[in-house]
Amino acid sequence: MKGRILIVEDKTSMAEMLETTLNKEGFQCSVAKDGEEAIQKLQRELPDLVLADLKLPTGNGLEVLRAALKEDPSLPVIIMTAYGSIETAVQAMKEGAYDFITKPFDIDHLIVLIHRAIERRNLYRENILLKEEIAERTGAPVIIGRSGKMKEVMDKVKKVAPTKSTVLLLGESGTGKELLARAIHFLSPRKDHLFVPINCAAIPRELLESELFGHEKGAFTGAASRKIGKFELANKGTVFLDEISELELSLQAKLLRVLQDQIIERVGGTTQIRVDVRIIAATNADLYKRVKEGRFREDLYYRLNVFPIEIPPLRERREDIPALAEHFVKKYAKQMKIPEKGISKEAMEVLLDYLWKGNVRELENTIERAMILAEGDMILPEHISLFKIERSSEDELIPMDGSLEETAKAALRYAESRRIRRALENHRWNKTRAAEELKVSYKTLLTKIKEYGLE
Repeated sequence: MKGRILIVEDKTSMAEMLETTLNKEGFQCSVAKDGEEAIQKLQRELPDLVLADLKLPTGNGLEVLRAALKEDPSLPVIIMTAYGSIETAVQAMKEGAYDFITKPFDIDHLIVLIHRAIERRNLYRENILLKEEIAERTGAPVIIGRSGKMKEVMDKVKKVAPTKSTVLLLGESGTGKELLARAIHFLSPRKDHLFVPINCAAIPRELLESELFGHEKGAFTGAASRKIGKFELANKGTVFLDEISELELSLQAKLLRVLQDQIIERVGGTTQIRVDVRIIAATNADLYKRVKEGRFREDLYYRLNVFPIEIPPLRERREDIPALAEHFVKKYAKQMKIPEKGISKEAMEVLLDYLWKGNVRELENTIERAMILAEGDMILPEHISLFKIERSSEDELIPMDGSLEETAKAALRYAESRRIRRALENHRWNKTRAAEELKVSYKTLLTKIKEYGLE
């Protein structure tokens, strides 16, 4: 669908001709027969363009124009007028109409006008997002992952992307949840519309509702004009709610309504606005635990958890590290306008040996820093500063003095505790499944957990 058009025309034959023709062009049309009905539909249907006759049984095209621009200043209005009313049509242009067309008109010319008007509206909305630095329409996101776990993730992404289903992305900070959300959007039928990311933890709570749903003029101190919220901007596109666990309970209830009914209300407003958005949410927290604690609505949890995708941390897909490192080398060589650098075998071993608690984001930062530090054409171990931090903690756990037997025992304890913790993390601390993975009895696992203080 190319867009929604509200046709305001009292003559049935003309209205039917316009509706039929524009439907064939791929637009979704709705008809109002007078100014009063048009203003009601403006508030309910959120059209992308209004095509209004200047003369109507009640009200006129100018009143529809004023109501449309009050509802949304970016909404294009094309006025249809008879030859004798051109002066009034010019007045409409002065008041903000996109254009006017004189009856009888060439339908092909009207279609060209409509395409141009909707394209300008889309650019206007994209510019709002770009100015706020929350969206970059740069094409398909690059997903780097050759490991079995990442292939499983991408298989799920490809399956869910063409559907309308809500997706919940789970994973530690830095694993690439927003990148995967963008991939889902890009592979979906909504790819030609906006992808709007919102970090629920980064916006002050008192402002978040206005950011999500917009507000009316005078809704609160400082609301000098109407503001369109992110859900309206993302109409027909995708909203990505990062750190959804930080959303306060009152806003959780409003989000639930969007998921259930696709309806929003601006802060300080009474009009119900219908939107068509797909929601992708993400969190690094245990949402079910928060439900049990009363900090997250159970009904919202089940609405969001329609199609969960768990993104593995980098330490569980080490075979992806070389490809990721090379990707970031190319990225920063291009940004810094310098030749690409190689990564020495010893430096790659350093990268492979590190725990990467900050995941892919930490790896990217490390490569960026190494590109600055490396003066030659090769990244060497001394350019990878994080390794020293991680290695010092291992040296404390594995003493390098004393007998060989003592060192071996300490190394065994360290390796065993890390392996048990990884198995527990793999299964979200389900001890039965972790014991199965480790091929030990449940009782043995409990003993080891107590011994290493892993509770």
